[in-house]
Amino acid sequence: MSILLIDTSTARCRIVLVDEEGVSYAHEWQADRQLAHGLLRYMSEVLDRHGETLSSLGGIGVYRGPGSFTGLRIGLTVVNTAADTQGIPIVGVMGDDWEVAAIERLRRGDDDRLVMPVYGSDARITTPRK
Repeated sequence: MSILLIDTSTARCRIVLVDEEGVSYAHEWQADRQLAHGLLRYMSEVLDRHGETLSSLGGIGVYRGPGSFTGLRIGLTVVNTAADTQGIPIVGVMGDDWEVAAIERLRRGDDDRLVMPVYGSDARITTPRK
């Protein structure tokens, strides 16, 4: 079964599909402020392009941070929801080799069930003016 890897920690969203033979197909797009509007559609397009569906995936690996507060929040919400509704194992990983670590964890049978973001610092919450 294929594994989907997703990184939404920057304005450039990265999706990698790893098939059963270990061949990787990387796709990136400049999401900027369109991440919430386009992530699920873009995931579906990538899967369709390679003859996969969400329900056919063997797992989802996601980069959990540090990174953009909004990017991580939106990305993790989408993949957590997709994994939960489809019954797909999901793992969250940090570090430079996160993709390799995520694949290893999924192949080992790990399932975090819910991946929480790591922002790298406290959120800057502004006080309302009124």
